[in-house]
Amino acid sequence: MSNAPLRLLLVEDEPTQLLYMQRLLRQAGYAVETADNGEEALRKISSGQIQMLVTDWDMPGIDGVTLCRRVRESHLPGYLYILLLTSHGSTENLVTGLDAGADDYIRKPPDPAELLARLKAGQRVVRLEQSLREAKDKIQQLSITDPLVGTFNRRYLNEQLMHEVERARRYEHPLAAVMADLDFFKSVNDQHGHQAGDDVLRGFVELAKVSIRHASDWVARYGGEEFVVVLPQTDLAGAAITAEKIRSCCAITPFETSAGRLVVTASFGVAALERGTGSIGTAAEGLLRRADAALYRSKHEGRNRVTVADRFRSDPLGHAAR
Repeated sequence: MSNAPLRLLLVEDEPTQLLYMQRLLRQAGYAVETADNGEEALRKISSGQIQMLVTDWDMPGIDGVTLCRRVRESHLPGYLYILLLTSHGSTENLVTGLDAGADDYIRKPPDPAELLARLKAGQRVVRLEQSLREAKDKIQQLSITDPLVGTFNRRYLNEQLMHEVERARRYEHPLAAVMADLDFFKSVNDQHGHQAGDDVLRGFVELAKVSIRHASDWVARYGGEEFVVVLPQTDLAGAAITAEKIRSCCAITPFETSAGRLVVTASFGVAALERGTGSIGTAAEGLLRRADAALYRSKHEGRNRVTVADRFRSDPLGHAAR
C-alpha cells in the first residue's frame, strides 16, 4: 500500500477561509487541491485521483449536500471520504447530510485540532479501503495467472477468449490464435531435470512476449508445455508472421537453465476466427480447435515449423487431413 500523502480536495467559496484551511491541511501533510464551487469540485473528483473531500454545506449552485449525493452516485475507482463543514446545528440537518453520503461532519468555524483529528480518523478508513482493494486485486490476478511462468492460465483463456470473439464480431475486426508446443519437452525433463524444464518454459514465455504487441496481444498457458497466443485485430497472415518470429527466435536462442544453456525448438499452429452466426462459445472453441489441428500437423510433419489451419481441412476429431 502506498504511503504517499493523501490527495484532499477542499471546497470552500469564501476566499479567506479557503486560504486558511488550505495552509492548515498542507502543514498536516495532505496534498491539497481546492475548488470554490460544486461544479469545479465534481470535475476534479471525476479524475479518480481524490481520496478525501472537505466541503462546505452552503455554496451557490451545487451545495455540499448535493455534492455528496452526486459523488456517491458516481463510479469512482476507490472510496472517497467526505467531511462536511456546516453551520447547520439541528439534528435533522445533520441527518440529511449523512444520508446524502457524508462520512462525518464538523461545525463551522472548525476548531483546527478537531478538524485534523476527524480527518485522521478518515485517513484510517481510506487506507483500510485501499489495502482491501489491493488485496482483492492481487487475489484476482493470482486466480488468472499461471504460477510457474507468469502468463495467463487456462481459466483466463477460456473466459477472455470469448470476450475477444465478441469484440471482434461487434467491430468486424480479425482475430487470430497461435498454439505453440515445445518439441521433445519430456526429454528435457528426463535428461536435465524438472528445474531445467521449468527454466525452458519461462524462457519460451519471455521470447513470446517480446514478439507480440503488449497493448493488445496476450499469452496463456494451455497446459504442460503448450501455450496459446491470442492476437486481436490480426488476420491469418499476420498471425503466421508472429508465429514464425517466435519459432525462429526459439530455434536460435539457447535457454539459460540450471543445467546450462539448452536449445529447444517449438511447433506452431495458426488459425483465424471464422465469420459465422453461431454462439460466441462455439466460435471460440472452433478457433482453438483449428489452431490445435494445425499444431498437430506441424508435429506430424517434423516439428519446429508453423502450420496455418486454413490451408487444410480438419476432421471432426481435430486431426489434420488433406
